Order: sequence, then structure tokens, then C-alpha cells
Amino acid sequence: MFARVRPYIPAALFAVLIFYFGVSALTGDRGLLSHARLNAALVARTRQLQTLRAERQQLQTEVRLLSDSNLSRDLLEERARTILGFADRRDYVVRQRN
Repeated sequence: MFARVRPYIPAALFAVLIFYFGVSALTGDRGLLSHARLNAALVARTRQLQTLRAERQQLQTEVRLLSDSNLSRDLLEERARTILGFADRRDYVVRQRN
């Protein structure tokens, strides 16, 4: 029986290898079908990068305005009110729970 099947073993192995690499080429990390998923991830990361750059720019501006050489009294008062929770008697304070 093994003698009858023996000539077909290399062809079967070759077919399995072709199938394996074909599926991998379509669905692998760099496969043809994962292109859309990679593009969506790239767009999401680009948006995240833009948000982080804007946040960094805002923080750099606040640091510059709170430095010893260029102190902004308005920003200092705003930060003190926010951090310490102080408010003027004439102010309306709305507290939010995080």
C-alpha cells in the first residue's frame, strides 16, 4: 500500500506548501488583504500624532508664560484657581466629577 502512495508524497507536500504560502500572502501581516487595515491604522496614528503635537504646543506655550522671565499673571491666577480650587465670591463654580 505504501508503495502505491509513495510517488504522490512529493506532489502532496508541494501542494501543501503552495497552499500555506498562498494563504500567508493573502492574510499575513504584509498580505494583500491587510493593506486596508494598515492604512486605517496609519490614519489613526496620524490623527493621534497631530493631537499630541497640538497638546505639546499648548503645554510649551503655558510653560513659556509661567517662566520666571515672562510671567503671565492671568495664566498664573487661572492655574492657581484650577489646582487649589479657589474662586472669587462673585464667580459661579460648576464642579465636574472625572
